[in-house]
Amino acid sequence: MSQKDITIMIAAHKPYRMPSDAMYLPVHAGAALSDQELGYARDDGGENISAKNRSYCELSVLYWGWKNLESDYIGLVHYRRHFSLSRKGKDPFENILRYEELKPMLYRYALFVPAKRHYVIESLYSHYAHTHYADQLDLTGQIINELYPEYTADFQKVMKRTWGYMFNMMIMRKDLLDEYCQWLFTILEELERRYDGSGLDSFQARFFGRISELLLNVWIERQLESGRIRRDQIRELHYIHMEPVNWLVKGSSFLKAKFMKRKYDRSF
Repeated sequence: MSQKDITIMIAAHKPYRMPSDAMYLPVHAGAALSDQELGYARDDGGENISAKNRSYCELSVLYWGWKNLESDYIGLVHYRRHFSLSRKGKDPFENILRYEELKPMLYRYALFVPAKRHYVIESLYSHYAHTHYADQLDLTGQIINELYPEYTADFQKVMKRTWGYMFNMMIMRKDLLDEYCQWLFTILEELERRYDGSGLDSFQARFFGRISELLLNVWIERQLESGRIRRDQIRELHYIHMEPVNWLVKGSSFLKAKFMKRKYDRSF
């Protein structure tokens, strides 16, 4: 692809309505594992980890973009979840972030993230432990301490928070994305070598993608602490869902996980 100021990848595994704005690039997530041809860019071209999509989720798209795209800024969203600045109409597709809205902020901010998600009665660690398996996070912490000890205090700090930047959604300056992805995938590859997830069901086996949501927060914290990024260079953006969310079911599952030790068995 030719050089341009921004490319935002939309991770998708099936046909879906896509925004027409030229800054968006729909990408077939896990294309190597699919017989479908969606007409999107594929995450199995060039250097890629498309075959790991079942456990790495949208990270197979992030990896592909890191290795194969050349834009000043690169972003990642989901076919059912987008950044937004608008509230123009009932159709959520009318409210998806547009290039003309984002352009004035480019080069002013280094990093765009979704608005903080607050858990209130849970820390990031306890929520993960209740809904998934704590030993995955514990091992991740050990790996960070071994490979990137300067991040150990940041990992511990973030795990105690009751909020986070979630969903693996971000828009980053390309030099920062290069650094982040090198750090992230080094950790996840080591976790993959050490953790036996063969006994997990298909839903719980996607833990690499979930852990990376938390690790983005750890990486950001270290950049702030080190002065690599200033706080005023980070812009939070609202996010919207393309489909209705059943908050009753979602909230009920959240409480059952916390108080009744029922692990999540599906996405909400």
